[in-house]
Amino acid sequence: MSAVPSNPLSRLQLHKFGGTSLADAGRIAAAARLAAPVADGASVVVVSAMRGVTDALVALAAVARGGGDWAPGWQALQARHHEAAHAIPGADTGTLIARLDAEAAALHADLGALAFATEDAALRVSERIWGHGELCSAWLMHAALGGEPAGWARLDAREVLVVHGSEIGMHVDREASLRCLAGWRARHPQAHVVATGFVARTPDGHATTLGRNGSDHSATLLADLFDADAVTIWTDVDGVLSADPRLVPDAVCLSALSYAEACELAYFGAKVLHPRTIVPLQARGIPLSIRNALAPSTRGTRIDALGEAARSPVKGLSIVDDMAVLELTGSGMAGVPGVAETLFAALHATGVSVTMISQGSSEHSICCVVRAPEAARGRAAIENAFADAIAGGQVEGVRLETGLCVLAAVGDGMVGSQGVAARLFDGLAQARVNIRAIAQGASERNISVAIAQDDATRALRAAHAAFWLSPQTVSVGVIGPGNVGRALLAQLSEVIPALRARAGVDLRLRAIASSRRMYLSDAALDPDTAGALLGDHADACDLDAFAAHVRADHLPHAMIVDCSASDAVAAKYEDWLAAGIHVVTPNKHAGSGDWTRYARIAEARVTGHSRFMYEATVGAGLPVIVTLRNLLDTGDTLHAIDGMLSGTLAWLFNSFDGSRPFSELVREARALGYTEPDPRDDLSGLDVARKLVILAREAGRTLSLADVDVESLVPEALREVPLDEFLQRLSELDAPMQARLDAARAQGRGLRHIARLEAGGDASVGVRALPADHACMHTRLTDNLVQFTTARYAENPLVVQGPGAGPQVTAAGVFGDVLAIAHALGARTGWRHA
Repeated sequence: MSAVPSNPLSRLQLHKFGGTSLADAGRIAAAARLAAPVADGASVVVVSAMRGVTDALVALAAVARGGGDWAPGWQALQARHHEAAHAIPGADTGTLIARLDAEAAALHADLGALAFATEDAALRVSERIWGHGELCSAWLMHAALGGEPAGWARLDAREVLVVHGSEIGMHVDREASLRCLAGWRARHPQAHVVATGFVARTPDGHATTLGRNGSDHSATLLADLFDADAVTIWTDVDGVLSADPRLVPDAVCLSALSYAEACELAYFGAKVLHPRTIVPLQARGIPLSIRNALAPSTRGTRIDALGEAARSPVKGLSIVDDMAVLELTGSGMAGVPGVAETLFAALHATGVSVTMISQGSSEHSICCVVRAPEAARGRAAIENAFADAIAGGQVEGVRLETGLCVLAAVGDGMVGSQGVAARLFDGLAQARVNIRAIAQGASERNISVAIAQDDATRALRAAHAAFWLSPQTVSVGVIGPGNVGRALLAQLSEVIPALRARAGVDLRLRAIASSRRMYLSDAALDPDTAGALLGDHADACDLDAFAAHVRADHLPHAMIVDCSASDAVAAKYEDWLAAGIHVVTPNKHAGSGDWTRYARIAEARVTGHSRFMYEATVGAGLPVIVTLRNLLDTGDTLHAIDGMLSGTLAWLFNSFDGSRPFSELVREARALGYTEPDPRDDLSGLDVARKLVILAREAGRTLSLADVDVESLVPEALREVPLDEFLQRLSELDAPMQARLDAARAQGRGLRHIARLEAGGDASVGVRALPADHACMHTRLTDNLVQFTTARYAENPLVVQGPGAGPQVTAAGVFGDVLAIAHALGARTGWRHA
């Protein structure tokens, strides 16, 4: 049989196989190949019961104790072991069946005796029954390895492993076990050993077990007794992962851990490790590898004294579910010695284990986190211990809070590293997770926080991303798959893969909606094909259901991108932002609409720790709002804003030189797609006025749309007529516009459509005659131009100029805001660019 690569200098290798690795004869044979000894080396193989056997034995013991019919279950187990025996290649089947039948006969006798045993005797018999699966697995593995002819002995660990109960679980009597092992070795001189996991014996010779997951513990105890050079635990996962992959799909396999890191992760629920597994190895400096028996070519995780330096101070995160907080409060506790001692003594006396402890420096309160099933018993014990103080008013009482879990961050790199706690707390805050209690040991290898159980998955993913262990995941919903929406989806499709690989940001499109339909998906949608999902089979649009889906509890961040022009959608921004959903939009209704709603939106951003980004509402993809914000944030004083804020109107007046009627230019602009379907939406000046209101509010002015003096280029007689009639009568605009152009030229000026905000707050929108040296007289095509006149830029205003119309540039502005939020999330929680 071929062996996996091992250290050629190792004298003795110990391999341990779990139930999944021994599920049937094929798996047992594969495990035997993995455990074959290297040249000039020896092997000890420790086995669990075949998958599901221990559960079946526990159920059988319960049936037998209750006087039920256990025979069918016993027969099924015997048949399963027989089936495996017949299928093991090269085994002496007759001898193997005889050995298995002897074990089955002993099990039969124990099950028969259980109904008539005393309570004490029943427990001892039950412990023998529970370990039956390991006895049979050991014989099967012994046969698969070639048995005695190949130099293998089979060890029932109950012959050598002597343990006794203590307050902190089973404790091995090492000296007694070593003496037993020496005697056993004298009787079994074979070089290699197959040993049972899980089972042991008490000092008075009774069979016992090491409890659930005890096979790993027994393997490391035997590694110590056999003086092994290295231990490999073969399981069904690739190694120790940075988090539970069922909750964090991006969890990574850790290549190396120190003993201290492994112990912390095991205590806080890392499924592949038992908390007591590491202790026997740590004392002797024996390295441990966790590897996948189903994928033996993978490297796995190595655990030793040194571990391995990592790019993140945190190696892994774990969640302990179903916890509760007990809090003792009272001003009479301050400065009184012995309060904590009394509290913990009360919990100890009633058998309640404490997972976390937290006490304020004021000593006014002390809280501890315990397992929820033990919480009521713990509260009663504390209330009894402090009954006099409660009656006297020195202590207010004991408060119990359930529905909690504990999130633990573990890593040697946390020792002495600044900002680790800040990064964790900021990541949780960004994911809208409230922390109920905090604990950090003096070793600095662990920070634990108690949080709501409902927040567990979202918190774990947020913390995982905060320490660069996985991408920042943002659940995204897009509303309005029109021209801008389609362009945005195309840009997302191009950038998402690279963004995830280079910047650690995972923008996950999970919902899309039009005014009538919506499509919600648990899996990420392909932006290229998402719009096609809004057919007749899509659901009716429900903005509340849409937002609830985007704000998935299992994902840390949520964002809605509104590419519509709907005031009804804008009316939802307040609720979304308050719920922690970031909002990005080119929709101008929120920024320029009702002032009261605008103020509520600003408050909701603070309440929800969310971001509202709307750069594309003014100037499409131009950095207009961010420029104004930077000016003001750096202490500059705004005197005035003026410029061309409509790409459509910019094109019209850049083209209107008198050689062609104004109406002809309007028709051409409509054909080119520069105008709205109804050109009056552009010619009315209302859209420009909305943009000016948005800028004014950004500058701190309490301006509303009604405060803007807006000149409409649509004659009053044409404002309410049907669109077709308006288009037929467009020539009625020509004479007035030509007259204005002639008057301007007579003064050496030209016409442009201008928005202006004065220093005193007056705002206007309309056609103005400008001198030839004005910046707006030198724009091209659909250029927007915004001038900021400030204290710093008084004589020579700061100008932002560029294309201000079209779906591609508008979508680019929207996408810029999306990326700004994603980058902010990453910066605040620790991601770096590659």
